[in-house]
Amino acid sequence: MDTSRLSRFVSDLWDAEIVPQLVEYIRIPNKSPMFDKDWVAHGYMDAAVKLMETWARSKLAQLPGATLEVVRLEGRTPLIYIEVPGQGDDTVMLYGHLDKQPEMTGWADGLGPWTPVLKGDKLYGRGGADDGYAIFGSLAALLALHEQGIPHARCVVMIEACEESGSYDLPFYVDHLAARIGSPSLVVCLDSGCGNYDQLWLTTSLRGMTGGNLSVQVLEEGVHSGDASGVVPSSFRILRELLSRLEDPATGTIKPKELYVEIPQQRIDQAKLSAEVLGDDIYSKFPWTEGMQPVTKDLAELVLNRTWRPQLAVTGIAGIPPLESAGNVLRPFTAVKLSLRVPPTLNGAKAGQFLKQLLEKDPPYGAKVTFALEKDGSGWNAPALSPWLEQAVADASQNHFGAPAAYMGEGGSIPFMGMLGEKFPKAQFLITGVLGPHSNAHGPNEFLHIPTGKKVSMVVAEVVARHHQNGGKA
Repeated sequence: MDTSRLSRFVSDLWDAEIVPQLVEYIRIPNKSPMFDKDWVAHGYMDAAVKLMETWARSKLAQLPGATLEVVRLEGRTPLIYIEVPGQGDDTVMLYGHLDKQPEMTGWADGLGPWTPVLKGDKLYGRGGADDGYAIFGSLAALLALHEQGIPHARCVVMIEACEESGSYDLPFYVDHLAARIGSPSLVVCLDSGCGNYDQLWLTTSLRGMTGGNLSVQVLEEGVHSGDASGVVPSSFRILRELLSRLEDPATGTIKPKELYVEIPQQRIDQAKLSAEVLGDDIYSKFPWTEGMQPVTKDLAELVLNRTWRPQLAVTGIAGIPPLESAGNVLRPFTAVKLSLRVPPTLNGAKAGQFLKQLLEKDPPYGAKVTFALEKDGSGWNAPALSPWLEQAVADASQNHFGAPAAYMGEGGSIPFMGMLGEKFPKAQFLITGVLGPHSNAHGPNEFLHIPTGKKVSMVVAEVVARHHQNGGKA
């Protein structure tokens, strides 16, 4: 393999075609079904699928025998399925998603979720890095191999449209396509993060997630606070009391032991190494308000907190009027959306049921308390890397980043990984991505770091080639 030639091919393809495609993709507000219940009628999801499908089909002639199908199961989000023939009997699966998180407030002047902006080596806008680039990066890697006549195993590319909602449609597609997918010995996922933009980062674990809407109702309608306060308990106070069952309000520590697991020693050691590599960047990458501090200055503990320990976030609220229209009224209800990240090896469904029972039992004052579960995905802990994959990753990182590969768990969730880990327990996994410092996935000012996107595509090409050289063995 001529790695310089591969680098030039991938870089040129990104500049000439992929970045312009991502610019158009960012313009499409194809929010995940959880955030757009009328996604079918709005047509944005179909528009995103069409954009990717059109570009991918234009490349099939360069991949002899390749096929593409937009698979649509009744009542479910669509899935793009591509097969690229290869040598031997083995299969490589490449995965990504095309649905997006909602807008979020706080975008800087001139930026917006559906307004693509190129500034230097960054492309701003929702979904470019999470995870619109995945189909383009995957095909760029395969095109680069074919450009040099480098053999590879049969490859299947799957791009789903429900990941940001917990991938609840994906199991049906995996079962529907099981015979066509086969049993991949290598799974490549381009939906993860990176500790910096200086080297390749492999994700060693992902937290699971459960959550939903917690509602506390005390009245049928609002009443004068001067008349009712001291008689009618505040729904907000009751909600605080319920949340304190789950989380220590002073420290943020999750209280129930049922939501913890024993952290493997290897992951503790990797957390310490990541802390040494990244230093203060572990926390300084966030847009802190002046004077704020992280929960601890112990860097390894911060890594473990965001990768192997349960953590709660309140991500939405209802029943509370905006400040400018808030009168002296004791409100009838307060509701919040909870997002609970759980350790990689904890069963997400069981965690969700535990959470529901914890919050709904014995409601204070007999208040009407309901917790409506929305998602309960399990996490994932990667199997040990085969020697060939570890070496391939090391070489590819040096070839394209000029630095050794690094390993770290991620705090986010990719439900597909847990599913695949169960279905293909003997497979090897290459989980990486472009979401590095300040890229702010799901938040305002999200961006794709274009040089990293290019280099990740190059790495994938090298690893897929080495997989074939290894005889397709996991």
